[in-house]
Amino acid sequence: MKIYKNISLKKYNTFGLDYKADSLIYLKTEKEIITLLKNKISFKKPLFILGGGSNVLFTRDYKGTIFHPAFKGIKIEKQEPENDSVIVSAGAGIEWDDLVGWSVQKGLSGLENLSLIPGKVGATPVQNIGAYGVEVREKIIRVRTIDMKNGSVKIFSNNECEFGYRDSVFKNSKKGKYLITRVYYRLSTKPLLNLSYGSLKEEVNNLGEETPENTRQGVINIRRRKLPDPEIIGNAGSFFKNPVVKNSVAISLKNVYPEIPVFKDKDGYIKLASGWLIDQCGWKGKRRGDAGVHELQALVLVNYGKASGKEIFELSESIKNSVQQKFGVKLEREVEIVGAI
Repeated sequence: MKIYKNISLKKYNTFGLDYKADSLIYLKTEKEIITLLKNKISFKKPLFILGGGSNVLFTRDYKGTIFHPAFKGIKIEKQEPENDSVIVSAGAGIEWDDLVGWSVQKGLSGLENLSLIPGKVGATPVQNIGAYGVEVREKIIRVRTIDMKNGSVKIFSNNECEFGYRDSVFKNSKKGKYLITRVYYRLSTKPLLNLSYGSLKEEVNNLGEETPENTRQGVINIRRRKLPDPEIIGNAGSFFKNPVVKNSVAISLKNVYPEIPVFKDKDGYIKLASGWLIDQCGWKGKRRGDAGVHELQALVLVNYGKASGKEIFELSESIKNSVQQKFGVKLEREVEIVGAI
């Protein structure tokens, strides 16, 4: 365990915002966090759990303590030959794409559509990350956590995670109450490909056979063409969720805008494409100082260098308002805002 005081958070958030935290506790093992909590070692509150910072927008210095879980290790926990699968676990501090790459190299299928999503393993059940027709909730079987009140271990089953669209119990009733240390996934020992989303099938076929390896590479190719690299331009990926509306609303919009992309969701509901809505409002490529909307993907807000968190937030508010006025659709941020606005 390492404790840092008055530390810059620039390398702990993918927007590259140079705010400070009063203190940051770097945790390498479960034993460290359990000891810290059970011995009631004092630290300044409020407390915030921060992994890779790929879904966070700080708007000011953090006047409190940040817990940074850096738990490592990937292992095959159990072979399940009867259903052609294995159970794999990974520490919360593992880079998500490292786990995806490892699984494909081991001949395991199920995560390849989620390649190149930034962030840590510990964030995957919080956000229920998804891409190209796959959501991680389909693969998670349980999540190991530490109760932030008393340091006890608590295991959440898939059902107990209460997964929803980019949502889980860890973003709602249990937010900040449990620190995720390890996530368990069930992966297939046989190819389990989903090539139904967008141009993925075409991309994979251009690479050769339809395999997990080519699916992963296809996803990487598409993402690199469409999305900015956070190492080069500060961003947090998709800033907004895709709105889900009633069928009647989608039909009305389709009558006015025949070209609007629509996707079936749960019964009676349709998912719209936030990026398309934002683009139609003229935001793609727009810039206010160093806060801007990416030139190739309107769903991504970027920091061109010296934007403040508040400036990026205000840009997102303007985008929300214009989409609401033009389409009558309310956008919801996927990125968590931390700090006063």
